[in-house]
Amino acid sequence: MPETSGSTGRTPETDVIDFRAAEQLLAARDPRGAVKLLDGVIGTHPENTAARLLRARAFFAAAQLRPAELEFTIVLEREPDNAFAHFALARTYERRGCPDQARRHFRLAAALDPNPEYLQQARFDS
Repeated sequence: MPETSGSTGRTPETDVIDFRAAEQLLAARDPRGAVKLLDGVIGTHPENTAARLLRARAFFAAAQLRPAELEFTIVLEREPDNAFAHFALARTYERRGCPDQARRHFRLAAALDPNPEYLQQARFDS
């Protein structure tokens, strides 16, 4: 019998299946469905940065900007060199109407990874 985590009845296999299904739901433009699946994964594995990053992306796609900001911030506390997380947090701040915070994270993303999209958004000339 597979080993379960606490009283949730979740197995490691369940978490992997839910994570992969959440990726597919997000790709299929169902971010709320992805969040529901990821809530269980993160409940069992709160240290799982990949699950938190995916949930942050899902919150962003669902226009739930405050939860997206919180999740991206947790990711960056654990992985301060994650250029994508900086870029996504900047986009979140931009959508929330916080241009100074957005600019800071756009520039950090571009400094960490010279991706053309990051460089364009960083606007180093201004």
